[in-house]
Amino acid sequence: MTDCIFCKIANHEIPSSIVYEDDVVIAFLDLSQVTKGHTLLVPKKHVADIFEYDEELAKAVFSRIPKIARAIERSSDDILGLNILNNNRSIAYQSVFHSHIHFLPRYEDSDSDGFGLKWKTHEGKYSQEELAKVVASIKESLED
Repeated sequence: MTDCIFCKIANHEIPSSIVYEDDVVIAFLDLSQVTKGHTLLVPKKHVADIFEYDEELAKAVFSRIPKIARAIERSSDDILGLNILNNNRSIAYQSVFHSHIHFLPRYEDSDSDGFGLKWKTHEGKYSQEELAKVVASIKESLED
């Protein structure tokens, strides 16, 4: 895709702070640096979101997650945890429409200023019958 910023980074057309690269993916520091070391893992092949992955690309991209996560963790004794996020489509807060995975190192409770992942639980909101319908619908939609 000619106007995709992540394609341009993957093709080395614009500068970026690359932390890892191979034939399938590139990982680089996010300009926003929500927390220090905030890294993005991006497939070099342009896919807009998780819904465009085929099985082989998914295996290749997602198999790199532990390697990048461990490298980030080992990069600083101050890192206490790590959020790994993948947003898909604008309703789910995706803002760049080239699939990417966020790695957000966590240093302390106070590093959550401007960053949050807490959500309200709806446990008990849906009846067992409603949940059974959801399960059946998902199972029927599974591809072999």
